[in-house]
Amino acid sequence: MTKVLYQTPHGDKLKALLDNNKLPESDKPRLHLQIERYTLWVEGMNGLKDSGNKLLKKLIEALNAYKKSVEFDLIFCSDNDFLYRQKGQLKLDNTILEEFLPRLYDPRLVPGLSRQTGLECGPKASFAGLSFNSPILALAAGGAIIKKKDQDFSITRKHNIRISRYDDKEDIFSSDFHVSYFATEIKTNLDKTMFQEASATAGELKKATSGSRYILLCEWLDMKPTSSKLTAIDEVIILRRAKRIGSGIRSNFSTAEGRQRHMDWYNDFLNQHPLNFDSFQRFIFHLNECFPDVEDDEEDIIIDRGFF
Repeated sequence: MTKVLYQTPHGDKLKALLDNNKLPESDKPRLHLQIERYTLWVEGMNGLKDSGNKLLKKLIEALNAYKKSVEFDLIFCSDNDFLYRQKGQLKLDNTILEEFLPRLYDPRLVPGLSRQTGLECGPKASFAGLSFNSPILALAAGGAIIKKKDQDFSITRKHNIRISRYDDKEDIFSSDFHVSYFATEIKTNLDKTMFQEASATAGELKKATSGSRYILLCEWLDMKPTSSKLTAIDEVIILRRAKRIGSGIRSNFSTAEGRQRHMDWYNDFLNQHPLNFDSFQRFIFHLNECFPDVEDDEEDIIIDRGFF
């Protein structure tokens, strides 16, 4: 059975903000209200008893409602500029998906996970390669190096490796590491530089684990679409199925007065481009492809279908 690590990066950011001495006093009651909303959101997801698309639909509905309460009600509608201008540092909105995504690693959505043992799900540093340094160095002193890549979310299995010299059994390198079989990177706004970095990461992970799958998720697209088939990325999924708001419009949001003038416009924009159910369904499709419910690599099955 998969071990799901329900970490709370978003909840932790909310609580840390309470202790931030730069938070305007008038925003503190609104933050307390947001923490109450957060608690109800988590409790609501914990209480869901459905399965399949019915479960996924309820999860996405709850996610959209909660995410908008942070992005619009808490941040955008503030009478102060602190929360909006410090979004990148505070990471209130872009940690919501990080906290949500493990909810999809569920046998009710991906039945094949119930057939697995020893898997872990959550943000992990995944194995990306093993290399050997100078022969002057002892293995345990840097002569052997394991390279790891941080992933926002992945399904992994923990391994341990021990290497010793043939002529010196006491010179031992030992390390624990996680092999990622399904890796996911999350971007709020995907631009060309981020795409290229993800392409390089996907290539390294797949060299280390040939059967792995790498999915790049983004909310808004901030680049001209480029085929992922030319990279090691299996697919780029645009969760809101929309381009990022242009810089000419975004420049009006930096002040409370500007946000007030554009409040109705921004509210309509978010309502028109929610996190899309079909996009998450596509993500679930990849999970099911990676962890099939029925074993399909046995010899009699392969011979019967005629190809492998």
